[in-house]
Amino acid sequence: MNNSSEFTENFDGEPPCTSVECVAEAKLPTEYGEFRIIGFKSLASGEEFPVLVKGNLSAEQPSPVRIHSQCLTGDVFDSLKCDCGRQLDYAMRLIQQEGHGVIVYQMQEGRGIGITNKIRAYALQDAGQDTVEANLSLGFEADLRSYECCAEILKQLGLRKIRLMSNNPEKIAALEKAGLEIVERLKIEFEPNEVARNYLKTKKEKMGHLLEKVDDAEKVVA
Repeated sequence: MNNSSEFTENFDGEPPCTSVECVAEAKLPTEYGEFRIIGFKSLASGEEFPVLVKGNLSAEQPSPVRIHSQCLTGDVFDSLKCDCGRQLDYAMRLIQQEGHGVIVYQMQEGRGIGITNKIRAYALQDAGQDTVEANLSLGFEADLRSYECCAEILKQLGLRKIRLMSNNPEKIAALEKAGLEIVERLKIEFEPNEVARNYLKTKKEKMGHLLEKVDDAEKVVA
């Protein structure tokens, strides 16, 4: 197998990063349209990164990008406890509409604690803790994710300027620190449902996420 993506082969720019490598690539027809799905792997940790790519990418054209953290409960089971599934749906629709873009699917369930510990955290939330308190009670930091490999993947795909779909200032800062120019932050927020409202409020108040509709929803409830 050729371990280099056609996208990295055809990009005429800086040498590709060496800490992640492309190991597989194929077409992926979806309900939204046709994408390329590319498998990257960290040479240091072995972590795998499925990546969806649409259209032609270049260093000069800012493409819409989503770094999407794995959420089995939201992405697959349509959980109402978060907005992750809606964010992934929105990202795929937007990229299909614009004709180019990238989704890096980061396999760090539960902000890095894994699915079993995430279920344990849910149980603590059922008992009254918020999402940050639950992670801390289990002995984890509030957020264990890192974005260095994600940034390197984007660079290997030829991107230098991006329009980032994110509400997370830490993610924005990490990608900028890695050398990517974020020319625009694309809001990816929806009207919160009753179940997810406290979760989103905690992300805003304790983690600094850029969420506007949480306040609007509270005003309506009040």
